[in-house]
Amino acid sequence: MATRKFRSGRSTSLSESDVNIRLTESEKIDGTGSWETLDWTKDEPPPRPVPEGLRLFLLEAEQVIVEGSVVLVNTDEAGTLFVTNYRLLFLTEGCRNIIPLGTIPLATIEKFNEIAMKLPSSPRQSDRAPSLQLLQVIGKDMRIIVFGFLPQSKQRRDVIDALVRYTKPARLWDLYAITSRPSKFSNTDPTVRLLNEYFRLLGISYNASTGSIRDGSFTLSNEWWRISAVNSTYTMCPTYPFALLVPICISDEEVLQASTFRARCRLPVISWCHPVNGAVLARSSQPLVGLMMNMRSNADEKLVASLCTHLAGPKQPRRKLYIADARPRKNALANGAMGGGSESSSNYFQSEIVFFGIDNIHAMRDSLSRLRDYLDTYGSTSSDGMSSFLRHGGWTWGGGNLSSMSASVSTLGDTGWLIHVQNVLAGSAWIAARVALESASVLVHCSDGWDRTTQLVALANLLLDPYYRTFKGFQALVEKDWLAFGHPFSDRLGMPTSSGISELSRQSSTSGFPSSPMRQESGSSISQAQSSSHGQNSNNYSPIFLQWVDCVSQLLRMYPFAFEFSSAFLVDFLDCVLSCRFVNFLCNSEKERQQSEIFDACGCLWMYLADLRASEGSSHVHYNLFYEPSKHEGALLPPAAALAPTLWPQFHLRWACPSEAQAGEVEAQCRSLSKKFSELQKAKDAAERKAKEIAATSESLTAALQNEKQISSSAMNLAKRATKESAAIKRAIQSLGCKVQFSSSGDCTVDIESNQTEIPHKFIQSPSKRESDGTIMLNDDKSDLSVSLTVIDEVDSNPISKVCESLCPLRTRDGGCRWPDTGCAQLRSQFVGLKANFDAFDRLSIYDSYFRSE
Repeated sequence: MATRKFRSGRSTSLSESDVNIRLTESEKIDGTGSWETLDWTKDEPPPRPVPEGLRLFLLEAEQVIVEGSVVLVNTDEAGTLFVTNYRLLFLTEGCRNIIPLGTIPLATIEKFNEIAMKLPSSPRQSDRAPSLQLLQVIGKDMRIIVFGFLPQSKQRRDVIDALVRYTKPARLWDLYAITSRPSKFSNTDPTVRLLNEYFRLLGISYNASTGSIRDGSFTLSNEWWRISAVNSTYTMCPTYPFALLVPICISDEEVLQASTFRARCRLPVISWCHPVNGAVLARSSQPLVGLMMNMRSNADEKLVASLCTHLAGPKQPRRKLYIADARPRKNALANGAMGGGSESSSNYFQSEIVFFGIDNIHAMRDSLSRLRDYLDTYGSTSSDGMSSFLRHGGWTWGGGNLSSMSASVSTLGDTGWLIHVQNVLAGSAWIAARVALESASVLVHCSDGWDRTTQLVALANLLLDPYYRTFKGFQALVEKDWLAFGHPFSDRLGMPTSSGISELSRQSSTSGFPSSPMRQESGSSISQAQSSSHGQNSNNYSPIFLQWVDCVSQLLRMYPFAFEFSSAFLVDFLDCVLSCRFVNFLCNSEKERQQSEIFDACGCLWMYLADLRASEGSSHVHYNLFYEPSKHEGALLPPAAALAPTLWPQFHLRWACPSEAQAGEVEAQCRSLSKKFSELQKAKDAAERKAKEIAATSESLTAALQNEKQISSSAMNLAKRATKESAAIKRAIQSLGCKVQFSSSGDCTVDIESNQTEIPHKFIQSPSKRESDGTIMLNDDKSDLSVSLTVIDEVDSNPISKVCESLCPLRTRDGGCRWPDTGCAQLRSQFVGLKANFDAFDRLSIYDSYFRSE
């Protein structure tokens, strides 16, 4: 009996008790993430409003169309599935977190299937046994996911109706990329960038502008090549860019004539030219040689011959020309029945025809589908909700016993994907080697010249030119060889064109039960009811661009020092392309994008990715930690033995085996160490800034302290001088028979004794000179003492004062006072001021003569 592995880690058989689940009315989906949380017999629950917290997850102009309660079968998690105008958004029921596996842009959905499965039940409950209503969603990004809905519910029908309407809209204007405008990631004119890339290849220092495009002044040239405006109105070739790089010896009239000999008028033009040896890498479509392969064109042969300029140096022969046909030889011959075919080396001067044997778009589409099923079969998050360990009796993906490993490798080889990738890599490496080592020119084409031709030419450019291995150069390469030269992205991605419904129209069909989910096992009690598919069964859908990015990732693995960008950048870049969130990769040609004017207001993928990198700088995951351009300044020429591709883990295994996609990566470990080093460096810088701030503060405090010390020292000197002055004044006053008292508050009181003794005669010697303003100057011939006393006489009518004045021994004949404020201090005379040379005053004795006798 088949078993299932639940998230809790326990293994449970699909017995009757598991199938006939009856929950009470109080039991609801609580986020525990199990099939047991759903009551399959309940009626449809009433509609719920969109939670307020959902707005945090929505993008600009993203609107919710419908929602439903589901279980994600791959991981056995219960939650809510929202269908918006941009994506399927799956949130867990309890914590409201986005589950990446269950969240997928609508444009990334390749197809989806309705599946109804009858679960077994007991004989008495056979009529009441519910049917599982499942929705299988198959993505272009290697994932297969399955949602389980409540039985007898209309939620699945509502979700499917929304998917039918929004996954493949009939008009270009219904896409989210256009309805969400204007966008903050504004776009610039890609035609200007194309001209700037042409100028770089020609070695011309000139910046293009929209004005130069309007007036046609962009037709510049160098010694060998020129830019032609013959296709400026897209009348010659609707799928070629407005400007073409052609030999300078070929006129526009000859270009027009040569275009008629190639399929869809895609004549040979230059994609890249060597800056040193003059060799070129050109591209075209197949020649129209006819069923008998005898049709010729002089203009075409002249144009192709002009690609082989003379080798550098005097009297050097013309360089060799290789014509690389990407198709198998038998396919090229078969195309002759429809007027196509391949060139004959006898008709083209000094040329050699080489066939690479790369299969067409249909083989690539089928190969990727088989690879996706293989990963879903052996992955850990399989779409049937069962691990590979249980499904295969103990075998695990990439492990187990030898027989299981052999079976896995054999199945992987049967997908053919790695063989196709190896063929593209080998062809590109061969082209790059001919240009770099032999200085030969190479013309590459397939049938129409926009699928396999673009893969080979763009990859050879990446090998030859280090500029294309940078972010800016990678953008220029994609815009030149993929977008400008008309790779039909709308047809290959299944999107509508500017003219209406794309060739990949929606089709509905009833088919057999798919390989997943719920694969039929021997002895299983699971029975299928029916399966209906809604999706694209068109012959034009193909993962050509995805395969090319896969080839780039293989080169990045082989040359980790040569690329500025990382594998994570390639994954995000490819996700943006598949999601059709931005307008860069809409439509089938430059002409359609220019006529629809979608670049004016819609978001730009390149600006979005640049904004992501700017958020973290050089530490962002898009930057390659090992990038050292000095190690690979020239061409990358991988040997044949190195061209052994492996599964791209970051892209191929991220959904089926998420742990294997990142585990054990040297880059991831180095990035983690680099992040820690960056954090430590930031902490070190912060500590150094803090130390500088502390040092500056310390210096400021030291200077302030020195200033305070100087002020304190000055104050102390002033205090000492004041003390000396006070002591001198006190002695001077005491010499006059006064008592000086200082209170605790600092006030000074001078008392004069009422019974003054007679002043010794020796004091009355040197008469003082009294100034007219009341200032008495005392001079001593024996010292440098100079005392100035200023007195304000108080007018008093007290008779005692008059008696004192008449009896004062210090009075002069004219009534003046020889020493003011002596005994008179007792009679309310006021001491106003005293100015003296106190240093000289300290050297005097109390018995020295102050006055001269009369």
